Amino acid sequence: MKKLIFILTAFCTLGLLSCNTKKEKELEQVDPNAATIDSLKQALAQSQNESSDLIETLSLIQEGFDKINEAQGRVSVENRSGEGPNRQAIIENMAFIQKTLKLNRELIANLQQQLRTSNQSDARSKAKLEEMVENFNKQLEEKTKEIEELRAQLAAKDVKIAEQGEQINSLNENVSDLTKKNEEKARKVEAQDKELNTAYYVFGTKKELREQRILNSGEVLKTNDFNKDYFTRIDLRVTKTIKLYSKSAKLMTNHPAGSYTLEKDAQGQYVLRITDPQRFWSVSKYLVITVK
Repeated sequence: MKKLIFILTAFCTLGLLSCNTKKEKELEQVDPNAATIDSLKQALAQSQNESSDLIETLSLIQEGFDKINEAQGRVSVENRSGEGPNRQAIIENMAFIQKTLKLNRELIANLQQQLRTSNQSDARSKAKLEEMVENFNKQLEEKTKEIEELRAQLAAKDVKIAEQGEQINSLNENVSDLTKKNEEKARKVEAQDKELNTAYYVFGTKKELREQRILNSGEVLKTNDFNKDYFTRIDLRVTKTIKLYSKSAKLMTNHPAGSYTLEKDAQGQYVLRITDPQRFWSVSKYLVITVK
């Protein structure tokens, strides 16, 4: 894990340095026009922020796979237990694996989108990142197959136990009821976890937001009859950057200062970058931004 982060940081930093050096030379050659210099600074800052986002996403994906491997190991140990497996532990670990696989799948898709829209000019770094995305997808596919095989092994073991006589069958019926209850509990926990990490955002002109009853008399979300379908639903652990495609943007909902930045990209259009998701969404799970 540490080796991965070190390698990523190294080649991304090298790419940024080469880009920065190139931009600095360009600055020396142009006239000291304030607007041009400001535009170049914005481009450099955007490139640096994009690299930080990419590295953070890569780290989260790798961390997810590490946690899946650990949980998979715990299930295998319980499954081989000679004194009878701890079914509760197996159910909880399998539910965790499924949840983390889903999150990793979303993070990888988000990483692919980040690369498609990235303004980085270093072709070698970008090619390396694309290769890592491909490897992550292969790892995701392989891990999914492994989990399905493990699930089949667990099911087969239950069948084998059920064949050992009426007394054991009776015991299995009780265990089956307990298993169903535990699975239902696991589903509820997963649903709660999903809801806990769900957020909603929308951006539009004041006219558009008024039409959807999101903005009323200058106040945002004043009543509960606003059009909820107009919002985009996201997983706050995955979505950290929102492109606003406008040269004018203002947050209308309350979010803690220092948990986000609102900056311009190379085209002069605003991008919302959420630097501390837990703090950012702590006040409200709804984000409203006006643009022109």
